[in-house]
Amino acid sequence: MQYAHFTVAYWCVLIAAVLPIACAGLAKSGRIGLPRREGGFDNVNPRDWLARQTDWRARANAAQANSFEALPFFIGAVIIAHQLGAHQARLDILAFLFVVLRMLYIMMYVSGMGTARSVVWCAGFAVNIGILLVGYR
Repeated sequence: MQYAHFTVAYWCVLIAAVLPIACAGLAKSGRIGLPRREGGFDNVNPRDWLARQTDWRARANAAQANSFEALPFFIGAVIIAHQLGAHQARLDILAFLFVVLRMLYIMMYVSGMGTARSVVWCAGFAVNIGILLVGYR
């Protein structure tokens, strides 16, 4: 009986799925446990609370939304590449690069580095297209 193994690319999917949650945690950091009247996180109405945030907290929340938006294409590209029998090392490298670019993207987003963030987003999108096509023959 042969067992399937979890490839590096699949591990990268898991990491990419956790990134939006990390962004949300960052947006809420330092505010959990504080009373709501003092600006503490409101777990009863979390979306309203996040929508009222400004500066880096608002950007961390926006990075969360963008990370969720990027996730379906990345997951689909990795699965399709596996199904097409892509060269595993190439696929793993591209998936790892995508995750690294997403982490850079989040850091730049939260830091307010708009132009650099857009360049990194474009690079990540191009890598994702590369993932999709790496198995094409």
